[in-house]
Amino acid sequence: MKLSLYLPNFRDKVTVSELEDLTALAEDLDFDSVWTLDRIVVPEASDRGELQYSFGMIPEMPKGLPVSSRGQWLQGMPLIPWLAAKTSKVRIGMSIIDTPFRAPGVLAAEMATIDHLSGGRLNVGVGAGWMPEEFAASSASHIFPKRNKHVRETIEIMQGIWTNDVFEYHGEFADFDRCGFGAKPVQQPGPPIFFSGLKDPKRAATRISRYNLAGWIGIQDSPEDIARWRGEIGRELGEIGSDRTVDDLEISSMLWTVITDQEVDQSPQGKLTNLLVGTAEQITDRLKAYKEAGMTMPMFWPPFQDVPVAKTLDDLKRLKEEILPKVEAA
Repeated sequence: MKLSLYLPNFRDKVTVSELEDLTALAEDLDFDSVWTLDRIVVPEASDRGELQYSFGMIPEMPKGLPVSSRGQWLQGMPLIPWLAAKTSKVRIGMSIIDTPFRAPGVLAAEMATIDHLSGGRLNVGVGAGWMPEEFAASSASHIFPKRNKHVRETIEIMQGIWTNDVFEYHGEFADFDRCGFGAKPVQQPGPPIFFSGLKDPKRAATRISRYNLAGWIGIQDSPEDIARWRGEIGRELGEIGSDRTVDDLEISSMLWTVITDQEVDQSPQGKLTNLLVGTAEQITDRLKAYKEAGMTMPMFWPPFQDVPVAKTLDDLKRLKEEILPKVEAA
């Protein structure tokens, strides 16, 4: 299994120094990748639990975010080039980039430059977003009903700009004649693109196949969820005649992770289950189950609150040095 760290840049209070310490440790421990979180705004309505939709449009989640509208979180996008400068081995990216908040051509060109800044270590995660209030604050309310089409056009534009000296595109969200966009990415035909989809395996499989994407990223998925998604994506790839199989993909999920001294109730509660919260033994067993289910890259996600960064630093060391060898030996 590849290990991945999801930086806690989305918290009521977090410092650049704390993110730097976490990133440095992930690199020292030979983690595969470090990712930031994309959150543009927290509406004040969230503080009252009055968002239009629950978190991530996940039914069991509350209609409020776990961070206050007055919280001092750090934006995920500017942290990506910062990560490029702060690291030399670990891959970097944002899970996931909500494409409707960015102009596709600008995003493609900037990602190419960041790939140079990192020496070819950029991953690009893309998704559609889910919060109408955030679309409004990003001047993108008109895109919300067609946000999945925006993702598709963005992927096409990124891949076109990355692989052509000059490129033109005539779509609904971008319409431009032949232009050059500067340096091509170090990685060719471009940085790996990961698709984040929480509801529709057919859409995920179609995108992965059509655009030769690198993998799929979920959120708080149980081993059973991973096996189901992996199976459904695999079946869809077969049905649409893809020359790729699910074994060619990275299968990942963002998982709240804390190692505790006492056993934790891990009874199934959907996305609210303590999937990777528990003793070292509980987490070892769970990671063995994830490996058996076909997960290739767990994304360790420090909780939004109540867990200091110093505790997460210790947990990451134990995950790599104490727990992972037992998982790999299973």
